[in-house]
Amino acid sequence: MRLASLQTSRGPRVVGVALDGQFVDLCEVDTKLPTTLKAILETEQGLMAAANALAAGMTKGPFVTGQLLAPIAAPSKVICIGLNYRDHALETNSPIPSEPVVFNKFPQAVVGPDDAVVLPAVAHEVDYEAELVVVIGKQGRRIRKEDAFKYVAGYTVGNDVSARDWQKGRPGGQWLLGKTPDTFAPTGPYLVTADEVDPHNLRIQLRLNGETMQNSSTKELIFGIDELIAHLSQLFALQPGDLIFTGTPPGVGAARNPAVYIKPGDRMEVEIEGLGILSNPVVAETV
Repeated sequence: MRLASLQTSRGPRVVGVALDGQFVDLCEVDTKLPTTLKAILETEQGLMAAANALAAGMTKGPFVTGQLLAPIAAPSKVICIGLNYRDHALETNSPIPSEPVVFNKFPQAVVGPDDAVVLPAVAHEVDYEAELVVVIGKQGRRIRKEDAFKYVAGYTVGNDVSARDWQKGRPGGQWLLGKTPDTFAPTGPYLVTADEVDPHNLRIQLRLNGETMQNSSTKELIFGIDELIAHLSQLFALQPGDLIFTGTPPGVGAARNPAVYIKPGDRMEVEIEGLGILSNPVVAETV
């Protein structure tokens, strides 16, 4: 099942994607459904109710049009994993991590499809990073690895935009400041439910102005989704709508010779097999 958040003339709505690509207004089919995906995930049997609404409206609608938003517009947590592709660790001459490297972004960094990524005036080396994003479906703490997938609602496409001159070029390294400027966490276009996805066997690519810069597979993940969930939940509870950016494959701009950084006028496209294409323009901050 493909679900999305859509800005319509009636406000934000949760929609399902019909077989012909049209958007079914699930909130119209079932008026008890919340109008945000996060709220649906927080509701007991919320995904089941959404699936029933989509099945009822698949052929007859009501269909609706509008602007796609980030599937989860206001997650409580945006958790990110660094150096989680073997081929990316090799390109950066980094040792293979013995446990996940974890950092975070603030929720206000999250934007949706076709939203602009805004380059801060004080950041001059901003990079792209194609990523598979896990969407947590229910609350859990101290989750066992063998139970981890029970806590996954689905997956979406992400771009871990990174200001390298802040992440690595400041005293001590400023991972948070380099990773979390506003608009630096594009996600979308859809939430594809977990039952339709093998997260460890997906082609992942990033194109910059039409040129393929990253091209790998989630087979290269060092720590799988179940390992990440078990590791993280040792220390804090995961909640419905939390996002986990799972790492990026090789081909990032900072590892190229010469380095390639994004600039105003660029367009980034991240495509993950079965999950869709996330496209975002790049603009300069106006000060």
